[in-house]
Amino acid sequence: MELSSKLLSNNLSMIAWEVTRSCNLNCVHCRAAANCGPYPGELSTKKCFQLIDEIAVMSSPVIILTGGEPLLRPDIFDIAAYGTGKGLRMVMATNGTLVNESTVKKMIKSGIKRVSVSLDGKDAPSHDAFRGEIGAFSGALNGIEAMKRAGMEFQINTTVTTANLRQIKDILELAKKLGAAAHHIFLLVPTGRGRDLAEQAITAADYEETLMWFHQESLQSSIQLKATCAPHYFRILHQQKDKGQKKKPVSGQFHEMTRGCLGGSAFCFISHVGQVQPCGYLELNCGNVQKQKFSRIWENSEVFRNLRDLSKYGGKCGRCEFIKVCGGCRARAYEATGDYLAAEPLCLYQPKGC
Repeated sequence: MELSSKLLSNNLSMIAWEVTRSCNLNCVHCRAAANCGPYPGELSTKKCFQLIDEIAVMSSPVIILTGGEPLLRPDIFDIAAYGTGKGLRMVMATNGTLVNESTVKKMIKSGIKRVSVSLDGKDAPSHDAFRGEIGAFSGALNGIEAMKRAGMEFQINTTVTTANLRQIKDILELAKKLGAAAHHIFLLVPTGRGRDLAEQAITAADYEETLMWFHQESLQSSIQLKATCAPHYFRILHQQKDKGQKKKPVSGQFHEMTRGCLGGSAFCFISHVGQVQPCGYLELNCGNVQKQKFSRIWENSEVFRNLRDLSKYGGKCGRCEFIKVCGGCRARAYEATGDYLAAEPLCLYQPKGC
């Protein structure tokens, strides 16, 4: 099989920045295994500003302020405002429990454009069990209500496991009822505490069925639906396009649909101590912003260069006609085999000619 292009772009469009690892919850699936801090080595305010300067010179990506719980960082709104002033689109990922009227006013003033709130169950018992704290569900809903009153755009994020797989339809309906701009589902990647949930990872068959359902819902949904850490959703998207199915257009600056795994090509993750990685789940040290300029890491990291070179992908991913739109989950491949260029382990699709 011949590919029209063997190299992915390295045009940076999005960064997830773990501004702190401290968290007020104890989520069972947490990539960071975060808990109450403080954690040593976190970037100072001055260093955060310097990093933003370095990013703004080379690109204008969306910056996701995440954690841990980013609202536990005292200077979080100073960081957000500084990024906004540099022309970056600043957004925030929070568990919602610390959001109130005062917090929302600060979000808006600092220029934060959208906030994601995680809901991993349709009700308090299921969500609280997942989040490790009684009251997490009601706290998140209270935070969402505060944002709605102030006009802050928000989306709902859901990590899919066997524990909540049968609730996904209900969670989507809840997202619509709450007035969310979008619902993003994340397929569990077994890193951090998530390794202890390996038995809760859904099967490849359930994965395919869930993504097919999600795509069908997206065709007529009044809100934007996006699958994350589920790159072969984009293979399904292209397969269904070939059948003539058209998606209902949804407007908004965060609604672009691109491709599957963006790690190293258009996306990266920066940890609380400045380590740059392809994503939060693929814990490969590509450099540290406390020691090197971000642009040098992004442009010269061997890992990033390998991820951009599709000819280096192994197994059926390397032979697949959908490699340019999918790419397979590099973190799942690494966790399963120790090789981040190996085949995605949770994909049922057999490439043509294999």
